[in-house]
Amino acid sequence: MGVVTKRSSMTFFSDPASHYSHRVRIVLAEKGVTVDVVDVDPDNPPAELADLNPYNALPTLVDRDLVLYEPNIMMEYLDERFPHPPLLPVYPVARANSRLMIHRIQKDWCGLVDQILGQPNVKASEVARKELRESLLATAPLFGEMPFFLSEEFTIVDCCIAPILWRLPSLGIELNDKQAKPVHKYMESIFGREGFKASLSDLEEDIRS
Repeated sequence: MGVVTKRSSMTFFSDPASHYSHRVRIVLAEKGVTVDVVDVDPDNPPAELADLNPYNALPTLVDRDLVLYEPNIMMEYLDERFPHPPLLPVYPVARANSRLMIHRIQKDWCGLVDQILGQPNVKASEVARKELRESLLATAPLFGEMPFFLSEEFTIVDCCIAPILWRLPSLGIELNDKQAKPVHKYMESIFGREGFKASLSDLEEDIRS
């Protein structure tokens, strides 16, 4: 392992196209954290990344001597390190439910997004696209129950959902059905937040421009 140069400030090595990197950038922006965001081409990562992260993977968060390379751990660390505004509920049951919801998003939606983006087989991509669209429509009523996703306040759960919804045009998914109205209302609210707008990379801005 090479010598890692210590940084004086927090640094976030980010894939500007990845929804996993995006979710962490939303947390950073919502918290107003001063951070050096380094956009990295995942096919050509800097040598420094391999010294920091044993998997040479993105995203990677460096805070002084601490190096994190799992996005959900990063989000919870940032919420504890910068407690205002809180992005996880205070009470244990509510926290557990939030973590469970993030797990379900990971299992039910993120895997399908990754299949659509990384699947060379057109037929397999279409199957994943159809499944994701149907799952979002089936979940649509939940988006209308509270101001945010199953919460009165903006939370880490929203940070995980928003990058997926932002990418729907690039995933080839349209939600024109009447039943999708709560999803569109939710997207309008989330995408209008200053924190969300500040989180966008140039590539992500181009997705919907």
